[in-house]
Amino acid sequence: MGTPFGLILAASSLILLLSHPCRAAKSELKVTTIKQDPYTMSKGSQLEGYCMDLLSELAKKLGFKYKVHLVKDGSYGRMDESGHWNGMIGEVLRGEADLAIAPLTLTAARERVVGMTKPYMQTGISILLRRDIVSDGSACFDFLRPFSAETWFGVLVAYLITAVSICLVARLSPGEWSQPEAGGSPFTLSHSLWYAAGALSLQGPGPHPKALSGRVVSCTWWFFAVILLACYFSNLSSKQDSESTHLMIKGFEDLANQNVVEYGTLAGSSTLAFFKNSNNPVYRRIYEHMERMKSYVSSMDEGVQRAREGSFAFIGESVSLDLAVARHCELVRVHEVIGMRGYSIVSPLGSPMLKNLSVAVLQLSEAGELAYLRSKWWSSSCVAQLTRTSAPHAPGVKGVFLLLAGGLLLGLLLALLELSSQSRHMAQEQKRSCCSVLTQELSQRLRMSNTKREQETSDKNKA
Repeated sequence: MGTPFGLILAASSLILLLSHPCRAAKSELKVTTIKQDPYTMSKGSQLEGYCMDLLSELAKKLGFKYKVHLVKDGSYGRMDESGHWNGMIGEVLRGEADLAIAPLTLTAARERVVGMTKPYMQTGISILLRRDIVSDGSACFDFLRPFSAETWFGVLVAYLITAVSICLVARLSPGEWSQPEAGGSPFTLSHSLWYAAGALSLQGPGPHPKALSGRVVSCTWWFFAVILLACYFSNLSSKQDSESTHLMIKGFEDLANQNVVEYGTLAGSSTLAFFKNSNNPVYRRIYEHMERMKSYVSSMDEGVQRAREGSFAFIGESVSLDLAVARHCELVRVHEVIGMRGYSIVSPLGSPMLKNLSVAVLQLSEAGELAYLRSKWWSSSCVAQLTRTSAPHAPGVKGVFLLLAGGLLLGLLLALLELSSQSRHMAQEQKRSCCSVLTQELSQRLRMSNTKREQETSDKNKA
């Protein structure tokens, strides 16, 4: 402590001890809080949550001991008509607590009577309501939503495999291509792709297959296309019918302009004070409606529960609403957030700890500790479920894919049987083995382009 900086710190500490002797003699700080998930929750006889973890980190940094108790009246803190404060703010003012740590919003009214640290969390005001009573609006590619991405990929693969199968069956079947050496098959790969695409649009471009094997493949693909289109239009129609009953609520103006969904907020909260004191015409209408209908709730849990039951939009702190969305997958928070503010820790006005607490909060924020606590206590299990429900699978599509696969295999098998039967007859006529004739036929039919080049080369050499 020989340095000038050390002497200054020692002098400052001495002044604080002389000016606040009772504070220096305290062995532990009395901290008041309120139960709210996930800030403070009961775990047996102990308390846990975001605020408890934050308090523990602050105690380690500043080196103080503390004892936590729940606020007696279960309130955050607001001033009554006589000018007295209740809740955690009142306990700090009366000296019943040295600190209050909870989702306490930093407001001008509170800042006048107590000391408040730098915010440890930023929040705003938003709307919570059931996912099935709101619509996000029409997007450019809504026509793809009747099927999932996996189904669309399966349709594309099935289309390509079917086109290749039609081309292959037409080459293998003697009924479709009787003389490979005379000319090319009418069912080239490009024509097969066009033929399969025409079936999907119910057009059916010709020419059509003449052999039994080709007709089996074609009929199976036609049946697949009819079932697929029926499922698609059924899903598209049901989706449009369900969305026609949805409301377009993207923000507070949409909420104020409708009268189907009731809405309210927490009684005596800073959120209610925001709407009450606002000069914005939309926000004033929202406040007047809530005041007229008395659509207030007594707790955050009550507001979330009413939103889960449907036909109620709960207006509250966006951070708390995000937690409700993470815990209850049927809920959604609108994107609009207004009235940005922060949550702070409360101490008595003029407390010597206030500056140190603010610095410690900033240090934790810069070190990423606050972000870690946020991700720890706001973890969601709804991501996988939303992915599954965002694109519903069409009923019966799996079965028709299996039916198509069976039809394609049957067509290929029939084509091979037809070719084997012709090879057997040719082997008897030419007095050769059936295997050699079948091998020759397969070579001619599957490698016709090479055969043509060889014939052209031999013709040129002869010339």
